[in-house]
Amino acid sequence: MTSRIALPSGLVTFVFTDIEGSTRLSRRLGADYRVLLGAHRRLLRAALAEADGAELLTEGDSFFLAFADARAALAACLAAQRSLAAYDWPDPQTPPRVRMGLHTGWAEPSGGEYVSPEVHRAARIAAAAHGGQVLCSADTARHAGPLPDGVHLLDLGLHRLRGFDERERLFQVAAEGLERDFPRPRTEDASAHNLPTEVSSFIGREAEQVELGRLLGAYRLVTVLGAGGAGKTRLAVRVAGSVVDSYPDGVWFVDIAGVTDPGLVAFAVAGVLGIRPEPGRPVAQTLVEYVAARRMLIVVDTCEAQPAACAELIAGLLAGAGGVRVLATSREALGIPGELIWRIPPLSVEPGPEGAESDAIALLLDRTAAARGGRRPAADEAADLLRVVSRLDGLPLAIELAAARLRVLSAGQLAERLDDLLGALDVGDETADTSYAASQLETVQLSARQIAAQRATRGEQRGVGHRHATMQATVTWSYRTLSPAAARLLRLLTVFAGPVQLGTVEWLLRADPVQPLSVLVDKSMLIVEPGRSGNSFRMLDPIRAYAGRLLADEGEEQAARDRHVAWSEQALRRACRGPDGLPVTLSLYALDPLADEVRAALHWTAVGGSARAGLRLAGGLEHWWRERGLAREGRLWLFRLYGRVAETGERIPQAELAAAYHLHSLLAGADGEYAEELRFSQRAEAAARLAGDAGLLAEVVAGRAAPLIDMGRHDEAEEVCREVIDWAGEQGVAADAFFAVCNLAALLWRRGALDEAAVLLGGARALEAGHPAGRGQRLLDMLLGMVALGRDDLVAAHDHLVVALRSRMNHGFHSQACDTLKALAVRCAAGGAPLVAARLFGAAHSTASALRAEPGIFGDYWRQWQSALREQLGEAAFDEAYRIGSELRIEEAVALAVAMEHPDLAGRSREVAEITEAQAVAAWSAATRTSAPILPRGAPSGPSASPTTQSHSLS
Repeated sequence: MTSRIALPSGLVTFVFTDIEGSTRLSRRLGADYRVLLGAHRRLLRAALAEADGAELLTEGDSFFLAFADARAALAACLAAQRSLAAYDWPDPQTPPRVRMGLHTGWAEPSGGEYVSPEVHRAARIAAAAHGGQVLCSADTARHAGPLPDGVHLLDLGLHRLRGFDERERLFQVAAEGLERDFPRPRTEDASAHNLPTEVSSFIGREAEQVELGRLLGAYRLVTVLGAGGAGKTRLAVRVAGSVVDSYPDGVWFVDIAGVTDPGLVAFAVAGVLGIRPEPGRPVAQTLVEYVAARRMLIVVDTCEAQPAACAELIAGLLAGAGGVRVLATSREALGIPGELIWRIPPLSVEPGPEGAESDAIALLLDRTAAARGGRRPAADEAADLLRVVSRLDGLPLAIELAAARLRVLSAGQLAERLDDLLGALDVGDETADTSYAASQLETVQLSARQIAAQRATRGEQRGVGHRHATMQATVTWSYRTLSPAAARLLRLLTVFAGPVQLGTVEWLLRADPVQPLSVLVDKSMLIVEPGRSGNSFRMLDPIRAYAGRLLADEGEEQAARDRHVAWSEQALRRACRGPDGLPVTLSLYALDPLADEVRAALHWTAVGGSARAGLRLAGGLEHWWRERGLAREGRLWLFRLYGRVAETGERIPQAELAAAYHLHSLLAGADGEYAEELRFSQRAEAAARLAGDAGLLAEVVAGRAAPLIDMGRHDEAEEVCREVIDWAGEQGVAADAFFAVCNLAALLWRRGALDEAAVLLGGARALEAGHPAGRGQRLLDMLLGMVALGRDDLVAAHDHLVVALRSRMNHGFHSQACDTLKALAVRCAAGGAPLVAARLFGAAHSTASALRAEPGIFGDYWRQWQSALREQLGEAAFDEAYRIGSELRIEEAVALAVAMEHPDLAGRSREVAEITEAQAVAAWSAATRTSAPILPRGAPSGPSASPTTQSHSLS
């Protein structure tokens, strides 16, 4: 390399080339290889000269080049390959086959060379190519357009390059005169997938795996159909895992069981594929566009949870993406064109070849050994075990439940119990048959029908009573033995979405629940899960579905679900109050365990309950929706509740309507829908005025600044803030205008009015104390820290920002903690710790992106400081530190930030600053028990508090 070459900087496209099999070729040609090598070099250099590429290194048969323009680099590679193909080589049987790799990234030359991971990435891409092939990265593909006529890129999918953790999407350059068909790129990665890890052994079903795999290869949509507990998910995951290598873009598992609204099905699939919804565009369209040119298998599990939405989405994916296949599991057919329905059979009960254990027996033995602490059943229990699996007709769920029974019963006792249950149906007790047959879960009936069909095939004719016996054997065999109190409790518990605590059961039953709970646990209808706050009780989903049907049949659903809604409201209130009943600082960690229950309650209020109660529930999750990156979900619930109000005509007081609209405005802003944010802010104001509540009106109008700021209308926002602050003071409701104070302070900071902002914030402590729901955010300390940074007062900035960061983390405000981490990154950069600053920026950006947090009013400020750090540290050092930070969990990033030594008033020398930075990194590494590389001593010190302009000016 030489520093005399004019090397491009900024966005640079790197090209590596070499001759495939050059060692073998040189041995074969001997002295003639020198002639071939010389011609190869002349042809490549001629093509490069026309494209203005910089030749950095030529060694043997290898070239390393840099281009300022990706399109020119691509054209040079095309020209070179065509020249090589057209050249009249001395030996037509041994032409050189040159492989080429391109990658585009940011890089700056130094001393006539590049030190950047982008160079290594380009080299790895070239190493993955075959002779005569040109491969490029997705970054090059993006920057090389528009492509020349007749040139296009073939998407080869995601590949893991040697030395890189993340996967790289590779493209093959295709054009006239170039070879097209090559083997898979030379990468050593495993195909991408997110299939669940098996937590228990998979037993049997070899024939079913082969058959389902064959069908999946022949049909683009295969639906595995069967009753609840038939083993659909386990088999689907097993088969999908066996074909991972057949899908270059991965095999992706999407569980619909937890999706409580049809509108969220597409979001569940998008989340698994790593696609962020685009504002103002249906996510289904984004999905179809993303998968259109890809080859992947999507496993959609439990489609019966949202059958219509699943069918619509799958139909759209199949129509818009020819390389996509779908393996679905469901209790009912999707009913869309091209669907191949495959009904899962029960496990085989008959012995295998040469007397081998049947699949059903093998499963029962394995699970019984687990239930008995590793002890397998004794040999003398074999006959009774066969009786058990025969009566259960090989249904996996029934066998699992039977194995749990064998923890306390012998195989003979269990077999006798099953005989008694089936005998009660066989003797013609029509009262029992009718009542329980009428209550059967539809999917259990389906299972019984398919088993009966199989028996008929074997020439076995059974009556209706026996088919009912098979249905009872899956779930009802346990339910029918329950006492009335235990049966009622089981039905009532179906309204809860997840495990319940003892106190919750007591509240629901309005009586001592210990006796009926014990019965349900003993009969394996509930599972006990120990926890730090005591045992909780979980119901398996198939049992929940069965008992839920009974709940409706008994006419208990309306009251039970209304009671669940009331419990959810009470739980949200308890999260905001202490033991004395007084308001306490809200911790979002207290809301995390309640989220699924509140969602279930919201679903009921949107379809069969009170929309007014639903609006109150949604309001209880105001901060949680935004801080957990779920603002869009909150908006969807609100839209559904508005529809429920329109449908039922339920009267909603104007004050509650104003609160709901205000919440909607906040969620829309967090979701990047600024027009919607402003629209609902205006609706909230109109409703608040009709309500005649001065405090509510002040709170609603105080929030008006947010959409104006988001839309860049800063002068209007400042005017609104001043007006509402003055008006609220006159009305005696100054505390309700607290967020107007915060917004005004941020606007003053933005335009450099730091003294006025400091005075405003200093007088707002009492207002903040009156907002327990938001006290944990420590907005005043965050803003005072920003003001201090603008004044170059690192001591005050450190004090305020550390207080804000600790409070936000302690109370679960993770999205806002990311802003505080960025502010502390500025404090570190200004205090001579650029390495820590770059890491904090990387960590904050990674977490904020995962939470879909908008950059807000400070966005430009963070970008200025990152640019300054990049210039100071250099591209490679900054990128490496930023990458390390992006891999940190937010808790680790906080530990790194607070490990920085407190700045002293007089400042410090560069040497002391470097020592402090190294000490902070070492302290963080010890605290988090991680090993991260530390920049060597002598690294450059941090920039001043003014990276490009004065730090308090963002304009």
